[in-house]
Amino acid sequence: MDRLHVKDAVIRLVEGDITEQDTDAIVNPANSQLILGGGVAGAIRRKGGPRIQEECNRIGGTPVGTAVLTSGGNLKAKWVIHAVGPRMGEGDEDNKLRSATLSALRLADKHQMQSLTFPAISTGIFGYPMDRCADIMLHTVADYLQGETGLKEVRFCLWGKDAYGVFAQTLQRVAEKLKT
Repeated sequence: MDRLHVKDAVIRLVEGDITEQDTDAIVNPANSQLILGGGVAGAIRRKGGPRIQEECNRIGGTPVGTAVLTSGGNLKAKWVIHAVGPRMGEGDEDNKLRSATLSALRLADKHQMQSLTFPAISTGIFGYPMDRCADIMLHTVADYLQGETGLKEVRFCLWGKDAYGVFAQTLQRVAEKLKT
C-alpha cells in the first residue's frame, strides 16, 4: 500500500531522496544542536546550501521532541522543518518520536502549508528501529489528519526498499484500523 486517504488529506509513501521532494516543506531528522552533519541532514545541507545551516545557527538549538522552521535554501521545498527525534537508549523514545512528529505537523499548519515530506526520523545514527518508527509516525499522522488541519498531503520519503516495505506494511495496518 503506498497511499491512504484520511479525511481531506492523503498519506503517501515514496522511495528516494528527500531533498528532491517538491512539497511545501521537508522534515530534517535533526539533532538538538541543529547541526546538519551526515545522513539526511548532510544531504539537506549539501543540496540546500549554507543558508539553512546559518538559519539553524541563529536559532541555536531545540529540545528532543520539538521542531523548528528554516527556509529551504536551494531545495525544491520552500521550507525545512527540523524535528528532533530520540536516540535509542535515552529513555521514553516512543513518546519523544510522537512529539517530534506532532511538532512538525503543527508547525506546518501554523505556517499554512498544504504538504510536507517526512523521513523515517531517528532510524539512522540514532538507532531507532524502523518498524517502531513506522508504527508511531504513521499512526500519529493519521490521527492528526482526522482533526482540523490545512494539510492535504503528508508524504514519507524512504531511503531503500527495506524501509519502504516496512512503512507500506504498517500503512496497511493503519488503514485497517481506520476502517473499524
